[in-house]
Amino acid sequence: MARPSFQAAPGTRDLISPTTDRWRAFVALFAEEASSSGFGQIVPPMFEDMSVFTRLGEASDVVSKELYDFVDKGDRHLALRPEFTASVCRAFAENRQLTPWKVWYAGPAFRYDKPQKGRYRQFEQVGAEVIGSNDPDLDVELIAMAARFYERLGLTDVTLQLNTLGDASDRPGYLDALRAYFEANLDALSEQSRVTLQTNPLRVLDSKRPQDAPLIEGAPLITDHLSDEAEAAFERVKAGLMALNIEFTLTPRLVRGLDYYTRTAFEFVAGSLDSAQTAVGGGGRYDGLVANLGGPDEPGVGFALGIDRTLLACDASGVFPEPDTTVDVWVVATTGGLDGLEIADELRRAGLAVDRSFDHRSMKAQMKAANRSGAPVAVIIGADEAAAATVSVRPLLDDRDQVVVPRAEMLATIKELLPS
Repeated sequence: MARPSFQAAPGTRDLISPTTDRWRAFVALFAEEASSSGFGQIVPPMFEDMSVFTRLGEASDVVSKELYDFVDKGDRHLALRPEFTASVCRAFAENRQLTPWKVWYAGPAFRYDKPQKGRYRQFEQVGAEVIGSNDPDLDVELIAMAARFYERLGLTDVTLQLNTLGDASDRPGYLDALRAYFEANLDALSEQSRVTLQTNPLRVLDSKRPQDAPLIEGAPLITDHLSDEAEAAFERVKAGLMALNIEFTLTPRLVRGLDYYTRTAFEFVAGSLDSAQTAVGGGGRYDGLVANLGGPDEPGVGFALGIDRTLLACDASGVFPEPDTTVDVWVVATTGGLDGLEIADELRRAGLAVDRSFDHRSMKAQMKAANRSGAPVAVIIGADEAAAATVSVRPLLDDRDQVVVPRAEMLATIKELLPS
């Protein structure tokens, strides 16, 4: 077979039913979980002024290497969103909502990253953010919401890794300690991490290169540089999680991939994934980001979950399968008139899922299509039924007999035959 003239761009793909049906069910379940905790939905633009995303920290790969940026016809430098948090903070700064402002979102984000299993250049996320409170109980509530969502998916092997990155005032002393440590061991660092060290020593801790692992393991800990306030907040987060029976693993060298995080940082890791990329979601506090985007100095906390990788974990665990998209009724019409169209519409208005054949196919061809569809019931109307104002109703999944009923009794007869 000849290759098509055009294909999806590298790192992207077409999502087609039943995959899309599963995605809709995933987002609907997350929306239900978020709504039960008082979150309203936000749908921010897919692109923003480039400066919105450079505020995320130019030392991070997301900003320095992975942004899809362009200049539009109005000579504006724009970028496709690589994540949602910056857009949510920009929206808050622009629209000044009452606090605490609790929002959830779902949609695509874009990063020019190396494509691999479960990782695409256009990828989907769901997530939640709260702006306007520095109460550590909110950190706990957000983590609990994500944990409950994983439970509802059926994932039981997802573990929570937890750390604190301290306050902004704690950071300079810790960065100095990291810089001194890594510079004393410069020859052991990978070339990429040596470059990262010059811009932000904290980012070196995020390296997944095997060469860097032994050095990272011995690096200074942020917990040795915490202020009393940051330490008290972290103790409250841990106490809250324990009170809710949410298990966690303290991971003192956990950092997130963006520079805006302060205090609480966390990741959810799926044990069923056997690749190097086992994180299925994560988040933390970003108490200075709103002010950095021109808004009031309001604290924030949030998380995002990757749909692709979470569904890979579901597949590996045998949970959250594709939903059943089988229709309830298949309409077979051979009269050549509008009967098939009218019957399908009548049944859909009654709340049933209905499909039918087109192109004036023969009775035999239409019945083959009905049997392939998986529908439990077929409604048949030919010339004899049309003349008598009746329809034939045939069960397709068992050996019950076909019945002929007046058109007015069609719906009641079908409902009796449908699985309960």
